[in-house]
Amino acid sequence: MTQAVLFDLDGTLADTALDLGGALNTLLRRRGLPEKSMAEIRPVASHGAAGLLQLGAGIEKSHPEFAQWRQDYLAEYERCFDCDTVLFAGINELIAALDARGIVWGIITNKPHTFTHRLVPKLGFASAPAVVVSGDTCSRAKPATEPMFYACEQIGVAAGQCVYVGDAERDMQAGRNAGMKTVLADWGYIAAADRTEAWPFDLRIRQPLDLLACL
Repeated sequence: MTQAVLFDLDGTLADTALDLGGALNTLLRRRGLPEKSMAEIRPVASHGAAGLLQLGAGIEKSHPEFAQWRQDYLAEYERCFDCDTVLFAGINELIAALDARGIVWGIITNKPHTFTHRLVPKLGFASAPAVVVSGDTCSRAKPATEPMFYACEQIGVAAGQCVYVGDAERDMQAGRNAGMKTVLADWGYIAAADRTEAWPFDLRIRQPLDLLACL
């Protein structure tokens, strides 16, 4: 029996692409580079600063200037992280339904704590999450399992009684390897080139309320 549902944040609970992309384009303008369209940004928005910098400037983690680019990007995101971010349609209805069933809900994200601890309270959730695990809460972030087990410890629910909902391959990997039931959120930031059929998910849903039939 499902006792808890845990969610990714960016691209699953909240549409953060406008703010993530806005920060990227501001940085690109300052560096004299062409901006990227939201159609280009949205599919990689779940990949954080690394994915966005690769998209916008061709800067990968192995690049000697990556650390400086990332620092500059996060400084731009700091200015706008809560400007246009909103919950996806149906999320609050889903959370209210989970509450009515007595099912605990929480967040496991790779977003740094410096943003999550301020953004989550502003999003207007129907109820507060029982736990929020950020990308730097544990020694390793998803796809590692440490954040998954940490969340379970905090809410007092075994991993095998949890469902994890996300929109990225690393979400499915982390949930599956922790022994959770994994659900792929099709409304999220999934690129056309992503081979989702190879991702380790148990179920795939098109909209948030579809989850209720799976519990």
